This record gives sequence, structure tokens and C-alpha cells, in this order.
Amino acid sequence: MHRWSQLFIPTLREAPADAEVASHKYLIRAGYIRQLAAGLYSYLFLGQRAILRITAIVREEMNRIGQEFYLPALHPREVWEASGRWSVMGDNMFRLKDRGGRDLCLGMTHEEIMTEIARKELRSYKQLPQIWYQIQSKFRDEPRPKSGLIRVRQFTMKDSYSFDIDAAGLDVSYQKHYETYRRIFDRCGLKYAVVEAHSGAMGGSQSHEFMVMSDAGEDMVASCSKCGYAANLEKATSQLAPAEDLPGDGKPEEVHTPGMKTIEEVAKFLGVSPTQKIKTLAYMQVEADPKAPGGKKTRPVIVLLRGDHSLNEAKLTTVLGGKEFRPMQADEIERVFRSPAGYLGPVKLPASSGGGDIGSHTQKLLLDSLPLLFADTALKGRKNLITGANKENYHLRNVTPGRDFYPTEWIDLRNASAEEGCPNCGHPLEVGKAMEIGHIFKLGYKYSKSMGATVLDKDGKEVAPIMGSYGIGIERILTSAIEQNNDQDGFWLSRSIAPFDVVITPTNVNEGSLLQTAEHIARQLEGIGLSVLLDDRDERPGVKFKDADLVGIPFRINVGKKVTEGKVEVVTRSTRQSQDANIPEIEGHFRQLTQS
Repeated sequence: MHRWSQLFIPTLREAPADAEVASHKYLIRAGYIRQLAAGLYSYLFLGQRAILRITAIVREEMNRIGQEFYLPALHPREVWEASGRWSVMGDNMFRLKDRGGRDLCLGMTHEEIMTEIARKELRSYKQLPQIWYQIQSKFRDEPRPKSGLIRVRQFTMKDSYSFDIDAAGLDVSYQKHYETYRRIFDRCGLKYAVVEAHSGAMGGSQSHEFMVMSDAGEDMVASCSKCGYAANLEKATSQLAPAEDLPGDGKPEEVHTPGMKTIEEVAKFLGVSPTQKIKTLAYMQVEADPKAPGGKKTRPVIVLLRGDHSLNEAKLTTVLGGKEFRPMQADEIERVFRSPAGYLGPVKLPASSGGGDIGSHTQKLLLDSLPLLFADTALKGRKNLITGANKENYHLRNVTPGRDFYPTEWIDLRNASAEEGCPNCGHPLEVGKAMEIGHIFKLGYKYSKSMGATVLDKDGKEVAPIMGSYGIGIERILTSAIEQNNDQDGFWLSRSIAPFDVVITPTNVNEGSLLQTAEHIARQLEGIGLSVLLDDRDERPGVKFKDADLVGIPFRINVGKKVTEGKVEVVTRSTRQSQDANIPEIEGHFRQLTQS
């Protein structure tokens, strides 16, 4: 039996001034966590109990499909260089040197380490499939940690990795994780959606995210209420209504636009719609290269969008093979393209041009030095558009893509927006904030081939195993549950992840009969497998009730005046409903209550 008077549960009446989202406020107020530094938190007694219960669910479900490992958090540079990600991860990776000057990093994820084990240990297709997982701390040097446990610099992740002999095997491993994740999140009492997702620096051919819709989330999800389509905005596409082209004689013509630089200014000045303009964005691709000046090699990248559209940076990252990029400075634009920054356009720009499928052609061009010019597919087939003339105070009209300039590639690069058509059925899309709680990837051969992991197939031929990677944010489960289940007085968790099932509150511990009755009930409920917190503090009933409402425990038993009638009051935190229960029947009452 746990007695509140003997525990460290430092509840607060007010939230810290910098706490903005509900989960951050209540985790602090309920005494679950305390901040050590930006993005670094200590888990106190209640917080750690909740985390351990979540972890137990994750471990139990993962043990049904995989084997648990425990890998180092400190990694040598060499394994990350072997995969090509040492430079790709950029400033998000914590990097350090040992006393011998050797480069190390703190693990953000463990694809490289698991693949290294597979490379050294797996020899034959007969050893496949394999699913290996761990529950381990991860580290990310977040530039702006915020929202409590939602965006931090150290966090706990369940990460697992599958190795299969072929794509059909990967399909099975992927589906196993998909079903396992659903069981985990169902058991944790979460309402969630599964959406198509961007693979990012992980690479791979297919990816899904498990999302909790919440204003505290930092992701945006586009969804269709008619057919069920759902995708992270980083991945989402949409159908566009036809846009009207301007009349023109088919020849680009300069038009004077004094001082007009923005899409809106030029459109208003010329009396046209932003849909009839080309937006030209200039970026610099950056990658590590010890032979280049400053250790970094750069390459200009031009992105062309319809004037009313915005760039989806995740899609551009995919096109660039995961390489970093940044906006070009005005002086760089003038030096590279000989154009004032506000008047840049694609006509007569020095750039790699061509066509064909993204992948073969573009991957070859990534080795060249000419600027890359990517045009969004919404511009394909358009005529007589307006764009910058690469000349101060001038724009061009009557510009037609594919005639007056030739993109390196046509590719979907824009953000989908609310009310645009669903890509599957055309119904208007809805867009809302969401929080990622899990992510599954089909990695393909990205890591096994780059790191030289091979097995012998049934014909005795060396082949690379095909891989999957799968992650769950342990703290994200806790924060999501709080975001979904809170009111002005606190929050409530499902029994499966709450630190205790029941808090028993004798209204006056100085009345011996009340405390004795509370202790008797606690022993009875523990006897049927419930975890019980007895609030035996010498405090006013109102203080105890407020704390009980605050700390996330799903049921409260008030032991007060009705004890003389052989009754106690049972309160369900999620609904605020209360009912009297006969003390001799309390076990049966809770058996029924916890099964409903």
C-alpha cells in the first residue's frame, strides 16, 4: 500500500509561466516532472510510474513479434559515415570527441548500430526474418525545445528494426508492426489516426505515422472525411481546380514593375491573380566535403511554384536525397544568377535542365555543379505566366514552361491546403494539427547496402537484406493522453498507464474509523490486482480532492460521513460521476467498474 504522506508528490496550484500546452502545465503541476535545463526533464515518482506502465505495454506487445536488445547511446563516427548520415544529420546531432580525439555522437536513432550487428552476424537467408528492438534514450540537439515533453533534447524511444530476404518479407514485418502499434495505442487508451508520411532523413519507400489530433502538435495532417485519406502535410497531395491562363502572343515580354517585388504587389499592379504568376525561390544545397573550402560543398537550387502556393520543404529534402539546404542570400543570388533578389525568374537562368523520372536523372545531376531547377507540377501545361525578368524593376509576361525554360524535373513540391480536393476522391480536404506518437518506415536497402550487410540467399548468392525501421515515442504517449483527457482541474489517464488505479481519500485522518476503513478498502482492492494510493495526509478534504483530480488517477474513493451507513463515495475522474458503494461489496463494485 502506498501512502501519500510518505511519498514525494510535489503538486502545484499554478503552472509555470512558460508552460503553454496542457500536458506541460499538468505534468509540472501534478509533480510528474521537473525541468533541469532547456529540453531536459527529471521524471519524479508519479511520472516514472506512468512511464514504466507505458513501457511495460510496449515491451509486452513487442515481445510478441521481436527480440529485445540494448545498444550503446554513444556511437563512433565511422558507423554513421558508412551510411552517409554523419553529414546529413547536421546540427541536430550531439557530437563530441573522446580523450583520444576520436569523433563520437549521441544516438538519435540506431539504424546504423543494428545494421552493423547484422553485417557482422547474419550469414544466411535461413536466419531471416529478424525483428530486433530496444527501449532506449535518444538525443537530439533541438534548437528550440518547448512544450514540456513534446519537444525535448533527451527522450525515450522504442525503436525496432526488421531484416528480411525480400520485399514480400518486409511487407509482413511492416504489417506486424502496424498491427502491434495499433494494439499498443489502443491499450494506452489513445484516440489516433494512421497517416501517410514523409520518410525524411530515414530514407525508404513507404512510411506511416500514428498521429493524435491535438492543438499541441507540431505536425499538420490533411485528411478526407469522405474516403478516409490521411497524410502528414509533408507528404500530402491534392487535386487542384483548373487555373485560368492569361491571353498572350506566345513571346516573353518585359513589363515595367517599379519597386514591385512580392507576388501580391506584382499581381495587384498588373491586375492579375497570383495563380497566374510563377514564384521563384532560391536555395543553396549544402553537404560536407573535406576537400571543399570550409569543408562544405554547395550547389544552388531553384524552386518554381504557382504564385499562390508555398514550398513543402520535406518534399524538397526528398528530391535532394536528404541533403541540407538553406535560403540563398541576396548577394549570392546576384553573384550566381546576375539578378536582383526580388526579380529572379527562370528564363535564361544557367541551370541543369532535362526531363524524365525523378531518381535516375536527378541523382546523376546531383553530382554536377550547375544549379538545379525544380518546377512544381501545378505549373505543368500552363501558358503565358508572369515571372521575374532577372532585371531590376522588371518582370516578364507571356512565359510558358517547357518552351521558355526547361526544368531539371517536374515534381510535386507544394503544400496541400484545406479545401483543395482529396487526391483519391476529390472531396475537400481538412487540415489540422497533430502529434506524432509512432512512425514506421520501409527502409529498403539504404542501410544494408551502404554498410555492406549481406547474407547468402537460397542459391548461394550474396544479397543485402531489406530493412524496416519502426519507432514509438514513450513520453509522447503520456503527453498525448493528457492532451486528450484534461479539464480545468487536471487530467485523467486510462488505468493501463495511470500511476495508480485508485486514490482513496479519508476526509479526516484524525478520525480513526475513517483511516482504518480506508486502509481496509485499500487492502481489499490490492487483493484483486488494483494499484492503490492512500491519501493519509492531515489536510483539508478540499485540498485532497483537488490533488486527486490533478494527478491523473482514474478513480477516487471518498471515505467520509457515509461510513456510518456502511458506504463510501466512488468518483470516476473522466466523467465526474459519483455513486455510493457498500463497503462490503467494494471488490465487486470495482470489478464491474473496471471492466465497463
